[in-house]
Amino acid sequence: MMEADILLFMGQSNMAGRGDAQLAPEVLPGAAWEYRAVTEPDRLVPLAEPFGVNENREGGVWEPGMKTGSMAAAFVNACFRKTGRPVIAVSCSKGGSSILEWQPDTPYFKDAAARFQACVSFAESQKIAVHSIGMVWCQGCTDADNGMTKEEYKEKTLTLFQAFQALGVERIFLIQIGNHRELPDLYVPMQEAQEELAESVETIYMISRSFRTFRDRGLMKDSYHYKQEAYNLAGEEGGAQTGEILK
Repeated sequence: MMEADILLFMGQSNMAGRGDAQLAPEVLPGAAWEYRAVTEPDRLVPLAEPFGVNENREGGVWEPGMKTGSMAAAFVNACFRKTGRPVIAVSCSKGGSSILEWQPDTPYFKDAAARFQACVSFAESQKIAVHSIGMVWCQGCTDADNGMTKEEYKEKTLTLFQAFQALGVERIFLIQIGNHRELPDLYVPMQEAQEELAESVETIYMISRSFRTFRDRGLMKDSYHYKQEAYNLAGEEGGAQTGEILK
């Protein structure tokens, strides 16, 4: 019987990935499977970049052609090296999305919940022993751009996390957002909110702060997004940290 960890990859564009898939690492043999809840819900497919590229649902998360290379491959490799168990990964991220668009009963939330529940049901049907279930979350730039307060962002983010935990997600793994290239202080309140959530809630873990370093290292491709090298580095850090927690 296969044993695996289910991870739901959610958030906005830097989770979706705006890099170059050709510069992402190859996924190690047996390290990860993608569960394509929208396009191929009856099977597991070996994970490869660009992760989630065709997982678009009308009325839900819809961004055809936008996912060009993400942190997922580096993440699952690093996690697998720690645990020895494959990851079953589910993609549900949307560029430019606000935390308000991920609240319970919104189209994005319903789509993500449906993808997650389909994955869990599929694993049960295939007699896969699920070791743990987690969400990897990277989001917050849009809300800072829109002037949301730190307190509101914290409250709305916690509401989302608690709603997914009620569905069966056990742990939340946070990839901290980075900095706006031209306005480096703009995203600090959201970074602080993420730190405070991880400090105050036992089931929320800060697994990567790498994005905060990439502006000064010249690894941004525009005001908001990163070169593939940056996604690889953040994925490596986050996956290794996650693997340590899960092993």
